[in-house]
Amino acid sequence: MTMLGWLVFQLTDSALLVTLVGFFGMGPMLILGTVGGLLADKTDKRKLLVITASANLIASTFMTALLYFGEVKFWHAYLVIVVSGIGWGLDFPSRRSIVLDILGRARLTNAVALDSIGMHTSRMIGPALGGMLITAVGIEGGYVVATIFYSLSVFFMIIVSIPQITLVSRATKSTTTSILRNLVEGFGYVRSNNTLSALILITILMNFLLFPYQQLIPVIAERVLNVDAGLMGLLLAAEGLGAMVGAIFIASRRTISYHGRIYLYGSLLALVMLSILSISDVYKASLFILFILGLGAACFGTMQGTIAMLVSREDMRGRALGIVTLGIGASPLGSLVIGAMADITSAPTAIGVNSIIGLATVGLVGLIYNSIRGPMITDESSND
Repeated sequence: MTMLGWLVFQLTDSALLVTLVGFFGMGPMLILGTVGGLLADKTDKRKLLVITASANLIASTFMTALLYFGEVKFWHAYLVIVVSGIGWGLDFPSRRSIVLDILGRARLTNAVALDSIGMHTSRMIGPALGGMLITAVGIEGGYVVATIFYSLSVFFMIIVSIPQITLVSRATKSTTTSILRNLVEGFGYVRSNNTLSALILITILMNFLLFPYQQLIPVIAERVLNVDAGLMGLLLAAEGLGAMVGAIFIASRRTISYHGRIYLYGSLLALVMLSILSISDVYKASLFILFILGLGAACFGTMQGTIAMLVSREDMRGRALGIVTLGIGASPLGSLVIGAMADITSAPTAIGVNSIIGLATVGLVGLIYNSIRGPMITDESSND
């Protein structure tokens, strides 16, 4: 996404068109989030992950060819990223729920944190590597490297060994309910659970108001901080580094009782840092701000999936995660809004407005839904 955002900005010089990369990358979650959750409950998770990884490999190969033949247009970036978005929407619930299938509840928080470490490490290395590759060998060479990584992803997903219990599809059980009814049941279940309701609301707000700032980093790098692609990549890498450090800290904790407090206060920390970023015009200061923002983002991201799995009934876990994915789908709408605002005013103004609204609304949810600040109680235990 770093390379695609830089490519679109160089071809169009438009903040709005750059944020459309994020829109098309996250947009499929609005439609496919709950479907992905249903698939996590009903299908073979590993096969789904292999299919989505293979689709990303094909899209990356396509983009590499366009770049080397000199036929690339800015809208090609949207075609490539939407493939990734479709895969993310379909396989995100499976990626998270398979952790619980393998390790069980006792080690869930540490396992999800370790999974987040891997994700945040890629968020740290990826943007930095992408920026350096653009500077050293151009976007063409960068996409060759990306295609190699996608190939490795498919290979490792094929050979990974997963306990047989995770490969037994719940779809083999007889069912007379329709897909639509399953989805309606999932929404009803989440609405009836105070903690899950708070989780979804904060997920929507954070993805609408916080994370779209990432799409404006190429604009801020060039127009505010006056740096090149390599240093632009390091800005996003600083946030990834902070997120990785935060995830490592969470993974190292032997026991955690107040998952929701970490989730809520981490979200607020990230929004405070976004507000400070909006007034920074010093590159080194912006690096530090984004590092702290990453710490808060790690608390949000790690606890998001953990809470959903801890408090959900087993038969509803995938659908609860699917609705979380649907909440993540608010990000593309946020990208459109912040992109339009940045074109009308400026990128710093746009992220500043978002941060203030985010602090007010996320804080309000934390006050109203007080269960998010208490110890996590599983649905199974509450019914005993």
